[in-house]
Amino acid sequence: MRLRLPISMARPRSIAPPRAEYWRAQWERQQTLHVPDRAQRFDAMLDWLVAAEGRSPRCLDLGCGTGAITERIVRRFPRAHVVAIDWDPVTRRLGEVGLRKYRGRIRWVDADLRSRDWTDRIPTGRFDAALSSTALHWLREPELARLYRDLYRLLRPGGIVLNADRLSYDRSARRLRAVERALPDRTVRRGPGRPPKVRTWDEWWTAIARERPLRKEVALHQVRFPTAHTDQPTPDLPGHVRLLRAAGFSEVEIVYARGASRILAALR
Repeated sequence: MRLRLPISMARPRSIAPPRAEYWRAQWERQQTLHVPDRAQRFDAMLDWLVAAEGRSPRCLDLGCGTGAITERIVRRFPRAHVVAIDWDPVTRRLGEVGLRKYRGRIRWVDADLRSRDWTDRIPTGRFDAALSSTALHWLREPELARLYRDLYRLLRPGGIVLNADRLSYDRSARRLRAVERALPDRTVRRGPGRPPKVRTWDEWWTAIARERPLRKEVALHQVRFPTAHTDQPTPDLPGHVRLLRAAGFSEVEIVYARGASRILAALR
């Protein structure tokens, strides 16, 4: 179960931009403990976006968190616009405040990608790309199938989906999965190998709960996410490929891989 986080009872005020930036940076360091090639994956995603979409893409950032992908898009493409979607009020608020200078080009949306009506909360019109990092594993197969069908409808012809996550081999490939598990584990979650002053996932959430301006968001986070991680079975790599093809995407391929850390791309 998720740790119960201490919540300050002081009257909340808006979190200051420098403080939001501090917590965004701490989030990136914490995430890199678990995904050591996080920066390389982002670079690869943006390279594919450049090649596929040109200079002014209209993008969806699915499970945007603090806005790591969104920030990279608006910096790389001066005329890009992003709809950043997340159900977590804490990380989304940090992104909204931390990236305030791009407010005219970013639309922050409170929506649960597992729901049937999440598309009702986003602006109308077709999108050029949908990107996601370490988020879609929260969705069970029926929810993921519905999401991919929604994306097929939302993207223009030729639009691209880029999903970066830990995507395991086919469950029938027992020997390959065993070899994969034997690969060197580059993650450093705790112990002497961990860089100093880098919080783990639980430590980050415990610390952010003490931020008085985020009291309301932390309380809502605890209601929406009572456990730290999903314990629902999620599709493996072949499952994602199958669901994307079933949704109508014509080409589906791995475009980056480092062990099970992969980017799966799909063209409409």
